[in-house]
Amino acid sequence: MDTVVETARPGPLVSVVIPTRQEAATIDRCLSGLMRNTGPFEIIVSDAGGCRETVERARAFAGVRVAGAAPGRAHQMNQGAGLARGEILWFLHADCRPPADAVLRIQQTLADPTVAAGAFRFAIDSPRRAYRVIELGARIRSEWLKTPYGDQGLFLRRDLFFALGGFPAVSRMEDLYLLRKLRRHGRIAVVQVPLPTSPRRWERSGIIRTTLRNWTWVLSDWISPRPTRPSMSTHPTGGTR
Repeated sequence: MDTVVETARPGPLVSVVIPTRQEAATIDRCLSGLMRNTGPFEIIVSDAGGCRETVERARAFAGVRVAGAAPGRAHQMNQGAGLARGEILWFLHADCRPPADAVLRIQQTLADPTVAAGAFRFAIDSPRRAYRVIELGARIRSEWLKTPYGDQGLFLRRDLFFALGGFPAVSRMEDLYLLRKLRRHGRIAVVQVPLPTSPRRWERSGIIRTTLRNWTWVLSDWISPRPTRPSMSTHPTGGTR
């Protein structure tokens, strides 16, 4: 039987949806961080295959549900959302290290009816000084421009997510396209608690190249936004394994 982690603390159920594909090296740390939270919350890992060890490691944590999904982060997150039971959806990347009070802060943030969605303060899990510059740029982008990235842990109410059709069927920037629609329904709040994410993207492609690519994508969306065709029209369904 699936388990929901709960305590006496009141509040709506938060469904944590984690899209994975070959994340055996990171999933333990992510799930361990979540388990330090007080509830109520549930965890759904939406796995696109490619690494059996990812599934095995996720299932080793009590109460975690693992759902199979076709590759594609937008599709995986929509699939996981369709299995969720909570009033609140929290989309979390597998290479993030969640703070111990994240669930409580999400509940508190969305208790404000003027808030449409929220995210955490961006942080890179590395002591390198160059990353502090990137974090400053991300703070400007997310707090001034109200455009947090998905690796900041986007969260919102379940009903609004499905009313907007979920994440659009695009290969990248699905989070930014959804945010564009969310801004019409209320404020985008940024919780002033860091959600550390792995530096692997910058280490793999280089700090300057990765940063310029990310900002180019954002600017191109502002100048010439693409149609945001939803990737689902109703609650998706999928099996667990």
